[in-house]
Amino acid sequence: MNHPVYDVVQLASLGKMFDDALATRFRVLPLWDDPHAMEHLAAASAAKVVVTSVRRGLSRDIISRLPALRAVCSWGVGYETLDVAATQERNIVVSNTPEVLDDCVADLAWALLLTAARRTNIGDRYVKTGQWQTIGAFPLSTRVWGKRLGILGMGRIGMAIAQRGKGFNMDVRYNNRRERPDTPYTFEPVLQKLAEWADFLVIACPGGPQTHHIVNAAVIRALGPKGILVNIARGSVVEQEAMVSALQEGLLGGAGLDVLENEPTVPALFMHMDQIALMPHVGSATHETRQDMSQLVLDNVESFLTTGRLRTPINERLA
Repeated sequence: MNHPVYDVVQLASLGKMFDDALATRFRVLPLWDDPHAMEHLAAASAAKVVVTSVRRGLSRDIISRLPALRAVCSWGVGYETLDVAATQERNIVVSNTPEVLDDCVADLAWALLLTAARRTNIGDRYVKTGQWQTIGAFPLSTRVWGKRLGILGMGRIGMAIAQRGKGFNMDVRYNNRRERPDTPYTFEPVLQKLAEWADFLVIACPGGPQTHHIVNAAVIRALGPKGILVNIARGSVVEQEAMVSALQEGLLGGAGLDVLENEPTVPALFMHMDQIALMPHVGSATHETRQDMSQLVLDNVESFLTTGRLRTPINERLA
């Protein structure tokens, strides 16, 4: 009996349109709903490509079970859930989906910044629950125009956030692994000093061990009782307990968070803290961007299986 030969192992569904398109063009072993996925990997010994997502990730164990694997095509801009070290040991190339989501994530960063500063989430509830009885009774909020914007992580998303800051006549400075001479913004090599200077600190750096709790108690307290912290990166970047303590003690002015540590678990304290504006990790979650991300994964798979090259490899960026 002849067994099927697979080109692609698919670990995560990226939506029906993508799944159908991938299955139409290539020989795909779909494993995202398979409780025995690890056992079935043996059937894909000839597969050259794995399709996954930043949510699903890719482990060293799975990589070791695919002897012909040569490329990983991941949906999402992050790659901290992929065992990149294991791929590098085998000279396996990896792609993600940069650029197509930058503007949507930057838009959400600004939505959270404006919400936390102008208290629009509180104002919405104030009006809808019938509390608005007198004009002028709602508490004052924080001006955004002309303030100081600090950005942690000046990659593509950080640049898009900074560009929007120019429209608000803001002075922009940034902290990054290295200075970027191709930007017009001021580099601040010490994160705590950036926080001391900034009125708003927006986090747009990668997650992973290198940035775990880089925004610690000292950085949070440096931002100060009038400062606002915005995180659209990864929950692991912020020392969450220190942030909550600072908010409770009045040592941090507010926060706008699209990501949390241990999400989707939400600390009970958050439910009663008007200083925090929350979103459920949806930076790229628009119809248009999600379609573009899925298309880019498909383009990467097709490019590798036809030319041996990925369209958006991360390998050069990791060098």
